[in-house]
Amino acid sequence: MHATLHNWLNAPVGILPLVVVRVAFGLLMFASTVRFLLNDWVHTFYVVPSFHFTYYGFGWVQPLPEPWLTSVYVLIALLSLCIAAGLHYRVSIILFFLFFTYTELLDKTYYLNHYYFISLLSFLLIWLPLHRAWSLDVWRRPALHRPTVPAWTLGVLRLQLGLVYVFAGIAKLKPDWLLEGLPLRIWLLEHTSFPLLGAWFDERWFALLMSWAGTLYDLTIALWLLWRRTRLLAYGAVIGFHVMTVMLFPIGMFPWIMITCTLVFFDEQDYQNAWLLFQRMRHSRQTQPTLIDQPRLKEGGAAHRSIGNARLVAAMLICFFAVQLMLPLRHWLYPGDVTWTDEGFRFAWNVMLVEKTGHATFFVHDPVSDREWDVYPNDYLTYQQEKQMAFQPDMVLAFAHHLEEQFAQQGYADVAIRAEVYVSLNGRPSQLLIDPTIDLTQEQNSLAPKAWVLAEGELGR
Repeated sequence: MHATLHNWLNAPVGILPLVVVRVAFGLLMFASTVRFLLNDWVHTFYVVPSFHFTYYGFGWVQPLPEPWLTSVYVLIALLSLCIAAGLHYRVSIILFFLFFTYTELLDKTYYLNHYYFISLLSFLLIWLPLHRAWSLDVWRRPALHRPTVPAWTLGVLRLQLGLVYVFAGIAKLKPDWLLEGLPLRIWLLEHTSFPLLGAWFDERWFALLMSWAGTLYDLTIALWLLWRRTRLLAYGAVIGFHVMTVMLFPIGMFPWIMITCTLVFFDEQDYQNAWLLFQRMRHSRQTQPTLIDQPRLKEGGAAHRSIGNARLVAAMLICFFAVQLMLPLRHWLYPGDVTWTDEGFRFAWNVMLVEKTGHATFFVHDPVSDREWDVYPNDYLTYQQEKQMAFQPDMVLAFAHHLEEQFAQQGYADVAIRAEVYVSLNGRPSQLLIDPTIDLTQEQNSLAPKAWVLAEGELGR
């Protein structure tokens, strides 16, 4: 059994799918980073705010002063090109992972699923030999060239993509999504002029149809991509699904990242067949249009030996994917609906599940002078920070402690801070999110359930 599994994981397969992923990932990251710089988001997101909502355990991660922070993004763009070209690949991908993850940790106001995915993927790519063919590293050092790699190198990338899809599908198994078509029903109303389908966007049945189709797509697409007979049709569905998502919803680069990374499900024979078809369409007389050598068993073994310490890599991958399996399920450890409480919501592939709006007012009381102030977050936060904070309890708590520090600097050393936070979930009437009688200065952020977060509808309005 062990020998069979070992042979299956280390069977030689063509390296071309890894090359395609390397080039596509590098170019897409370059375009994404340039877009970030051109929109001046470095300044807007990290320089303008005087306060940042850091992640639990990462309060020590702070923005560098300008122009150093912009230089980090320029460096990320250059590293992306190095990755695509396979130039000093191992160093480039390690630095890319470190710098990109640093920028992601600066402020959870801007958390997006695809930022998290990029960090995961770039960490995974550190351990894979994507530079062993069609790279400047091979041009510089021909001895690096390998036409084949062990099968597990493709398998771990396919597993990572599959986990994203499957957990995104599991997250959709909720009454709002499956029985009410929410929040799609809300969003589709803004696009009734959409070509061909727009006339149905104000129909409840169509929102339900799209909700169910999206769930089935997420839960099964990885299986269809793994099966050769359905792979091409499934990839067409991937393109159609994500392109329509781009046209309807402003969710950034996530659809393009999934379209390009899903190419790893095609094996070298698929690419060979595509190239043959392209040649025939050009009516070429060439009889040997292959791009690279066919896989050879002995070279696959050499590629495996060159990757590094097999036990270290295996242990790292087991831990890596164990975390991937646990994080999306951790919300079961918390009371209440995760879409309302937000406890366990991030890093769990909750993609397009909620439409939430909130309004928060803070009340600061000084027991010494018996004075009380009404504080509005927009006096301290940017618009985007205020918008996100107003429906996320951990951010509400962080802002309350920030207010405590601000008032302490003005000579009020022991203030009490309460907050009235009204939130609307998926179009329902606004309700209190947290207990308005709790002094938030006495609460500390932790991984434990937050007793001061109310269940939906617990107090009413």
